[in-house]
Amino acid sequence: MPAAVDLDYAALARDIKRWSRELGFADAGISGVSLDQDEQHLLRWLDDGHHGDMDYMARHGTRRSRPAELEPGTQRVISVRMDYVPPGTRNAWDVLDDDTTGYVARYALGRDYHKLMRNRLQKLAERIHAVVGDFGYRAYVDSAPVLEKALARNAGLGWIGKHTVLINRRAGSYFFLGELYTDLPLPVDEPASAHCGSCRRCIDICPTGAIVAPYRLDARRCIAYLTIELKGSIPEDLRAPIGNRIFGCDDCQLICPWNKFAQETQEPDFAPRHQLDGARLLELFAWNEETFLNRTEGMAIRRTGHEGWLRNIAVALGNAAYSDAIVEALNARADDPSPIVREHVAWAQHQQDKKRRARSAGT
Repeated sequence: MPAAVDLDYAALARDIKRWSRELGFADAGISGVSLDQDEQHLLRWLDDGHHGDMDYMARHGTRRSRPAELEPGTQRVISVRMDYVPPGTRNAWDVLDDDTTGYVARYALGRDYHKLMRNRLQKLAERIHAVVGDFGYRAYVDSAPVLEKALARNAGLGWIGKHTVLINRRAGSYFFLGELYTDLPLPVDEPASAHCGSCRRCIDICPTGAIVAPYRLDARRCIAYLTIELKGSIPEDLRAPIGNRIFGCDDCQLICPWNKFAQETQEPDFAPRHQLDGARLLELFAWNEETFLNRTEGMAIRRTGHEGWLRNIAVALGNAAYSDAIVEALNARADDPSPIVREHVAWAQHQQDKKRRARSAGT
């Protein structure tokens, strides 16, 4: 705890929010550490197996829902958010409607946010230290078992929508979250109230039916999981619904009425790299591993690995309209060293052949 016992914590909380905005965060709020109801929701989700192959979700146990177990001494959590859609990004619906292009989730188009946000949170901690002296803290940005959406909700930054994504009344849902766990007894903010009402557009639009009920997501069917987290074969019955989504999926956010209030980011590092907001599938499929590693340096896309990248693009090429160029590209990778890539290329070749025969029959 800081040496100064007569600290004005209310004033400090106001300063923390101001400093957060000065550091590039769109908003900040403060919550306590009680997450009892959210813990029960998490445990039911794990019991249902909805985490798929993400075994680490179960291994972390209750540390995810009990901040003081993760970081002893934690009394409060400072939650921050940062908008991520840059101006001038190609319209998402246009990319999804063009099966010659690959759709990349809008959050992953530019620099990986993890390090950027952690650095900003560290600077925030340093500003706090300049006022209070030594204090206990730890910064997190998807780097540890943290129930970030529940904490952000309790800090007043938004409510958890039926698609399980945090929604802010003034800014929609296109933003990253980060946390600063601290032992400072700061005053807490009012939790955000929910405003989804009877709307179920996110549930209805999900291509794979991954939102199995309001506020319940089966990750095993989620395109973000299938194209990023899953390291093996994508289930065959889910390949066609993936369409041309090669890294993540935004449909549930694109359809959300609250995103009419979404704010463009002021962070230049989030600008699209290599025209990935609508790049041609055949160009991306031609990347060898060296090219993939060079062009995804410092980006979240690297998480899928070159093998996963080719797997995902092969599925998208199989879903595209018949093209001699696509068949040629698939044939060139038919003997890829990776059995995962070969399997998905073979599937895509079969899909293209069916479309060729259907087109011939129609003429």
